[in-house]
Amino acid sequence: MANTGDLFGGGAARKLPDGEAKPEAKSARKPDLAAVPGGGTPGEAGYTAASIEVLEGLEPVRRRPGMYIGGTDEKALHHLFAEVIDNSMDEAVAGHATFIEVSLAEDGTLTVTDNGRGIPVDPHPKFPGKSALEVIMTTLHAGGKFDSKVYETSGGLHGVGISVVNALSDRLDVEVARNQQLFRQSFSRGHALGPVEKIGEVRNRRGTKVSFHPDAEIFGAEARFSPRRIFKMARSKAYLFGGVEIRWACAPALLEGVDNVPPEAVFRFPAGLKDYLAREIEGKETVTEQIFAGKVEKPGGHGSLEWAVSWLGPGEDGFVNSYCNTIPTPEGGTHESGLRIALLRALKDHADRVGQTKRAATLTTDDVMASCAAMLSVFIREPEFQGQTKDKLATLEASRIVENAVRDAFDHWLAASPSQATKLLDWSVERAEERIRRRAEKEILRKTPVRKLRLPGKLADCTAAGAAGSELFIVEGDSAGGSAKQARDRKTQAVLPLRGKILNVASAGRDKLAQNQQLSDLVQALGCGSGSHFKEDDLRYEKVIIMTDADVDGAHIASLLITFFYRQTPKLVDNGHLYLAVPPLYRLSHGGRTVYARDDAHKAELMRTAFKGKANVEIGRFKGLGEMMPGQLKETTMDPSKRTLLQVRVVGEDRPVTSDTVERLMGNKPEARFAFIQERAAFATELVDFD
Repeated sequence: MANTGDLFGGGAARKLPDGEAKPEAKSARKPDLAAVPGGGTPGEAGYTAASIEVLEGLEPVRRRPGMYIGGTDEKALHHLFAEVIDNSMDEAVAGHATFIEVSLAEDGTLTVTDNGRGIPVDPHPKFPGKSALEVIMTTLHAGGKFDSKVYETSGGLHGVGISVVNALSDRLDVEVARNQQLFRQSFSRGHALGPVEKIGEVRNRRGTKVSFHPDAEIFGAEARFSPRRIFKMARSKAYLFGGVEIRWACAPALLEGVDNVPPEAVFRFPAGLKDYLAREIEGKETVTEQIFAGKVEKPGGHGSLEWAVSWLGPGEDGFVNSYCNTIPTPEGGTHESGLRIALLRALKDHADRVGQTKRAATLTTDDVMASCAAMLSVFIREPEFQGQTKDKLATLEASRIVENAVRDAFDHWLAASPSQATKLLDWSVERAEERIRRRAEKEILRKTPVRKLRLPGKLADCTAAGAAGSELFIVEGDSAGGSAKQARDRKTQAVLPLRGKILNVASAGRDKLAQNQQLSDLVQALGCGSGSHFKEDDLRYEKVIIMTDADVDGAHIASLLITFFYRQTPKLVDNGHLYLAVPPLYRLSHGGRTVYARDDAHKAELMRTAFKGKANVEIGRFKGLGEMMPGQLKETTMDPSKRTLLQVRVVGEDRPVTSDTVERLMGNKPEARFAFIQERAAFATELVDFD
């Protein structure tokens, strides 16, 4: 069986496209205690107090930027802009600034200017000889966001944002206009190039201007800000706070070949999130004619809460874009939980009022949110986030604040729009009935060999009408399934999550095979039957791709699946429909460059070639497909233009050998497996690293 000798071979290596071998185990050699004075372990003698390194100032940021901005890739680079504009937005939300200017120069310098109060420049009482400006720019956890008297709500919460930008910029200049006086100070890689300079008198200017250029030593010589991305980020801030005007400017030379990004623009959206959502769903069919939108000041004693919600029609995927203090929270959090609960409970209350209690009894939040397109923005004091990059809100009180405010407003909206309320209730009840029907179908065993094709409930099918060009990804678990569903091309790629390790069909009896729900779901998704009932013409997908974690457990699950296909649908294998995906095990980043390694051997090769002589290469290990961001999974494993697939085939003359190998390794005779391992013991020993 081509490219699968490793999975059925029982050896200690997994065969890869380039023929490399992946060690599956390492020596468990014990240290020689006698080799160290005092009976210690090797290396203790050289590990003394002098080995303890103390990093001062902003050096920890430069040494480990991933801890502060999530890495050194394109996303992390643009996070620098987010940190700077968030400070200006805090001034606007607090009522001290009315406009923010964003300017991208041809040399890659990015400038953010506001007309707020300006960073204080007077001497700091705890740091003699330093101004407050220099302390803020060169010291972690220094800022005005810790005192709620200065900012009632703010996005820059930890006092690290602007100092991190300073640490990771080869040049940063700050101008401050306060009390009709202009001050300037310059920095490089976290260090002040001189004291604060008093430039002179200015009568019609106030606020802060920050210009910075990312350090090539950190992000790489080729790293550049994307005008399109900066443009969208700036515009989104104007949507999130209707009281601010965002002014955009970009060097024309940077816009060559870039569509829909003007060299100059002004953003101001008094309607806020309602305008934002209307733009996002423009041209799409919706269940309700109007957008459910609203804003509440001081909910629960906090700053404010704003939302905009609509429901998309058939074939459209919903989404929720949430923010806290203008900071995007792509992983959601407690505020999103409050929105989900509020919409469900208000809709059920409406059903009670119109005598539809029984119909709505089975509704869940998933039914209501299935095609929901929502924007949610909260402003709260001292929010808690998971991680410095603030991707997920963890403040428990936010759930209650959002639920109470949105539920009351949604009650009134439904009562005031009975026709739209009826459409939404009917739509949600249909989603619930479909969910219940699919669950019931999965619980019914086949009573006859021939019945109408039904699709398993967890299958996220593609929209392509025929099998040509379509693909079915079989993934391990709901977590990986969720990432794969977001990463897929909905037109041609379907995803079927399976729970854990499937039944080993080589050692299971016929009755056990017939009653296995996992395999039943798989056969239903394929549509071609199995065993004597297999019909290739009924196969619903051109490619069937096994996509499991890049580890030993993943290889075992892949082995079980290949065994199933080889035994139950051999023609599917013979005719070239079965493939193995090759997901990465490691992510390596340095200087704005990111590459992925399939396994330890590939990682070692990349360290010797792609990062030869490079220090501080960031190495991240994926725990599994479910731990990968959808974008990463798409880029490395699912995008046809970039991925690697291994086709599973049986060469004609190898069929007897393959059948024997499958029986020995997957059958119900453990002694055969033991003999197989003994025969290849020398091969396994060669792969063990004893160094």
